[in-house]
Amino acid sequence: MRRWLVAIPVAVLLIFSALAANQLMNPEKGDFERVLRDAPNTVFETMDGQQIQFAPSPTGGAVAVNLFASWCGPCEAEHKYIMALSEAHPGQVFGVLYKDKISAGQEFLDRLGNPYTRIALDPDGQGGLEFGLTGVPETFVISAEGNIILHVDRPLNESSAKKIGEALESAPPN
Repeated sequence: MRRWLVAIPVAVLLIFSALAANQLMNPEKGDFERVLRDAPNTVFETMDGQQIQFAPSPTGGAVAVNLFASWCGPCEAEHKYIMALSEAHPGQVFGVLYKDKISAGQEFLDRLGNPYTRIALDPDGQGGLEFGLTGVPETFVISAEGNIILHVDRPLNESSAKKIGEALESAPPN
């Protein structure tokens, strides 16, 4: 009988540990995350042979930076929202071509339309890691000072695109 009394607390502890481990491994996330951290001060090469940096903002106001790739199906699915953001906020939507060839990225944009003011290149993925990328597509809103103020860690939808638009309106380019 005493063995069962010892087993009860051990069983409760094991169940609690399993539930805690599940929560740690699969946290619930919303459509977007408010963050206050610095954007990477990396200097990226661009598709047009220039250079760009996102900290501080290249426009003097808030910008959206969308990391995408031609090989990414969800990137294609969210593209209409990126196009709409670009039309509503001209000059404030930038792209980062993540782990992709320039020619493939150009074909993708020729087919779907180019919503980006400028496109940075991240062929080895290091820039994405510095942003905190977990997988394409992801979109970051960066303040004039170079702080990431909003992070959408999944393909855009109507709701998340609206939040990005609101963040861009809070600090338009100079």
